Amino acid sequence: MKILTLGYSPCPNDTFIFHALVHGHVAIPGVQIRERLEDVETLNQLARNAVLDLTKISYHALGHLRENYALLRSGGALGRGCGPLVIAAEPANMDDLRGKRIAIPGLLTTANLLLQLYGEGFDNVVVMRFDQIMPAVCSGEVDAGVIIHESRFTYAKHGLRKILDLGDWWEKTSGLPIPLGGILARRDLGPELIGKLDQAVHDSLVYAYAHPGEARSYIRQHAQELEDEVIDNHIELYVNDFSLNLGCEGEQAVSEILGRAEARGLIPACTLPLFLS
Repeated sequence: MKILTLGYSPCPNDTFIFHALVHGHVAIPGVQIRERLEDVETLNQLARNAVLDLTKISYHALGHLRENYALLRSGGALGRGCGPLVIAAEPANMDDLRGKRIAIPGLLTTANLLLQLYGEGFDNVVVMRFDQIMPAVCSGEVDAGVIIHESRFTYAKHGLRKILDLGDWWEKTSGLPIPLGGILARRDLGPELIGKLDQAVHDSLVYAYAHPGEARSYIRQHAQELEDEVIDNHIELYVNDFSLNLGCEGEQAVSEILGRAEARGLIPACTLPLFLS
């Protein structure tokens, strides 16, 4: 039995997608999956050191990982109306925030990549775990923050204001959905096994859709926000047809964001194909 490590975040979209795979409802002959749940930036850094066989990553991180990892077509987070938000305690616009201290959920997150692609002068960033950003903005520790995950649904309850929806900005300037996070497999696993893993991730999500209640306790065990409405909204927003298969439009969106990042010198160039399966 070959043991493969799989890293993903404790957020409801990931625990929903991978519950069936890690609990034996979807099997890969000859392979046992051992999960590791970490916040997205920790996963990004683990992948930089090729620690995990399979892992969820930010698409920003993918730009630094293409030599060792190939992208899967299933399991990722890509869509419309689901991008990171820039928030602050007081009314402001993006020009007001140039040079100011902005909290981000990680240097290699897509949230930070979108902030940098938006324009110059937003590099005075403070890295924090995603669930610490809103308290830091409320306390005045930072001038603004880029929030992701459940925070998107709860920031207004904390008296915070949306300055910019970076996903909306991306959609308007590119005409494409926003690529947030994808699933990678180590290239040295080979095309045949990677193809089986991709199918297994796809099948795990199909199972989740067919048995939506089975994963609830597992999701609640790891969620930052425990209200059922927040959990359901989170899954509905971040899990969609692109999670089953990127498709042509999804692949185009990934290529576009990596191309823009390369042009700005934010990630290294790479000639390897994105996919092996």
